[in-house]
Amino acid sequence: QVQLVESGGGSVQAGGSLTLSCAASGRTVSRYVMGWFRQAPGKERELVAAIRWSGDSLHYADSVRGRFTISRDNAKSTVYLQMNNLKSDDTAVYYCAAGSAHSLAVINKADYWGQGTQVTVSS
Repeated sequence: QVQLVESGGGSVQAGGSLTLSCAASGRTVSRYVMGWFRQAPGKERELVAAIRWSGDSLHYADSVRGRFTISRDNAKSTVYLQMNNLKSDDTAVYYCAAGSAHSLAVINKADYWGQGTQVTVSS
């Protein structure tokens, strides 16, 4: 079993920044690729970014490339999503997820999900 707990969401004005954190626990967590998904009302779930615990970032959605950075701290078993220059289109519930690279990036599925954290960007 893997447990994922997100924090760091909130409200910010366009152009601002937020950092999301995902604390991961469980004996097998190191086996998984970690990702951040988001889902806005009326829209499909989207993989925003993914990273291996080795530090190799695997994926950035085109809409966030150059603005968002995914990173991890192995000692803390925590994955971060640094979000800069936020836009109103970034408003969504953000979910931390753990799964295989294929499941996250190709079929938008994960083995484990966090509870989600709301990010609201006002223009």
